[in-house]
Amino acid sequence: MQDRTYTADAEPGESATVAGWVHEIRDLGGIAFIILRDVSGKIQIKFEKDEMDDDLVETGLGVSRESVISVTGDVEEEPRAPTGVEVTPESVEVISDADPELPLDPSGKVDAELSTRLDNRTLDLRKPEVQAVFTIRSEILRAVRERFRDLRATEITTPKIVATGTEGGTELFPITYFGEEAFMNQSPQLFKQLIAGSNVERVFEIGPIFRAEEHNTPRHLNEATSIDFEGAFCDQSDAMDVAEEVVVAAYEAAAENCADELETLGLAEEFEVPNDGFPRLSYEEAIERINATGELDEQLVWGDDLPTEGEKALGDDVGGHYFITDWPSEIKPFYIMDHDEDEQLSTGFDLMHPRMELVSGGQREHRHDELVAGFEQQGLDPDQFEYYTKMFKYGMPPHAGFGLGGERLIMTLLGLDNIREAVLFPRDRQRLSP
Repeated sequence: MQDRTYTADAEPGESATVAGWVHEIRDLGGIAFIILRDVSGKIQIKFEKDEMDDDLVETGLGVSRESVISVTGDVEEEPRAPTGVEVTPESVEVISDADPELPLDPSGKVDAELSTRLDNRTLDLRKPEVQAVFTIRSEILRAVRERFRDLRATEITTPKIVATGTEGGTELFPITYFGEEAFMNQSPQLFKQLIAGSNVERVFEIGPIFRAEEHNTPRHLNEATSIDFEGAFCDQSDAMDVAEEVVVAAYEAAAENCADELETLGLAEEFEVPNDGFPRLSYEEAIERINATGELDEQLVWGDDLPTEGEKALGDDVGGHYFITDWPSEIKPFYIMDHDEDEQLSTGFDLMHPRMELVSGGQREHRHDELVAGFEQQGLDPDQFEYYTKMFKYGMPPHAGFGLGGERLIMTLLGLDNIREAVLFPRDRQRLSP
């Protein structure tokens, strides 16, 4: 609509055409109001019944909530109106009627279960607090891209249909690809390594990953957004530096550019940007600190993965973001390089929020023979990954990187209860539609 004015831009003393959704209807007898909502805010439409054409009044007040209408009229100052102005309509066009029986209340006055909200995501997104989450998400991804570019990284796009899984195992979604078996990719890991070794050196990708995990928890998804980095001539410490910069950049962007959205979510006063640096604890230190909390029924020993309750206990103890470094080699993927001085220790690291793991990364094994041996040690057939391993014969530099869970970053940054609230259309074990 070329002559449309956003509600926030409607100025007293001018004629304007505003269009949007009917947020609320207030009929007070001789006078009635429609609150019209668009992306910029709300505006009041005033109907003085005795002074207006009957057809105009009937058209305007005959619509149901969430119908889409266009209104043309004079904009007048009205301090009692929600935004200080109102429109006296000269014409009302009903563009799209809404069914009076809505499956949920977009005004938010009546709560709905998360499953109902996700079944009706278009309506759910009309709530300011839901829209705020995705406005912040968009700003975070913009800021992350900008920070990667500041760090001289090139954005790439890697295949999501692959012949073999990145990490093997059963967490793969098989598909039929022209009569052959293929899989949805678990991670861009192998491809981003190949590109980092191509003279491009530093690369990043923000894209979907697919994991056929059986988990059905508030923090797991089967299709997620992974924020990935890989850098040539980087070690694990360099990769940790980049991961910390990217997470801090996300918080800074939300604080600087999303004040209204944080206010809508009730987070404006408590929101803080991490600024003290993220502590780096070795795996051995981590299990010692977890054991010292006394929160676990059984003490952790070397080689144990950290249980959820252990992560929570350590998160409470640290009180902020932190890294866990020097993981046992046996519990990290084949492509993670071991320390030269101790092959039982890997260069792998995780970046943790007090609530959960956000990042997994490390220095990669860049030596061909050692890489192939790592495949064999983990029961994988190197021949199935020949497209990957052969490139390590042709001059592969040392390199390191990480994968950051995009939805987990948003979930922890905003204190969301369920990771599905950070996804427009989640995919989990129960949900394949919409």
